[in-house]
Amino acid sequence: MTFTIIMFGLVAAAAEIAGGSLLLMRRQWPRSVQEYLLALGAGFILALVFLELVPESFRAVGGEAPLFMLMGYALLHFFEHTIVGHLHFGEETHTDVMVSRVASLSTFAGLFIHAFFDGFAISVGMEFNFTLGLLIFFAVLLHKIPEGLTIASVMIAAERKRQTAFLASLAIGVATMLGILSVFILSAVSGQVVGIAFAFSAGASTYVGASDLIPEINHSKNRVIPLLVFGGMLLFWAGKALLAPAGVR
Repeated sequence: MTFTIIMFGLVAAAAEIAGGSLLLMRRQWPRSVQEYLLALGAGFILALVFLELVPESFRAVGGEAPLFMLMGYALLHFFEHTIVGHLHFGEETHTDVMVSRVASLSTFAGLFIHAFFDGFAISVGMEFNFTLGLLIFFAVLLHKIPEGLTIASVMIAAERKRQTAFLASLAIGVATMLGILSVFILSAVSGQVVGIAFAFSAGASTYVGASDLIPEINHSKNRVIPLLVFGGMLLFWAGKALLAPAGVR
């Protein structure tokens, strides 16, 4: 199982790096591509949170689940908005904001932390219920390429070298793997710790969908984007239906 989880983590990390590489192969990349993927990802993650992660968290740790979910939400909020400042996907498109190297480092730090919790959620989900973990993996994968595009374009907009832009996307891919590997340490402690970590990741996933992705989508004037959020929810339903024979409740 450990090897399988690592392989899925490597795929997620590779998608991050691919997003950065795509930007570097093409100086300008349509913002609509990012918006479509983010909208699908947001809908998928929110459906995943409310239909699977929250109920499973209660089954795992009982009445204490809301506390650990709140902690997961609050910790990610604390890191992204207090430690490194407010983070926007696609921030590089606002040239009046993203002009300094300090701002590029802040965005890098925010995405690094975000990616760590992506990997954490995949790994703890698969440790808890492998098929449910697959759904978390797909939810993460949908916004990995936009993440890679974002960090690479932020570096370019801050007038850093293209090599630096690639290394930034590579480092965020590494952060995903660090999140994957951290769960193995927790699982060695006890099964109860894995349940707590699962509830914690449910809160972190709620933050990603509701506080990272949805606000960015709401800025768009493209009326197709809101429909794609619902499309992401339907995509979750279809994925769950396909995986139901494998044991997802």
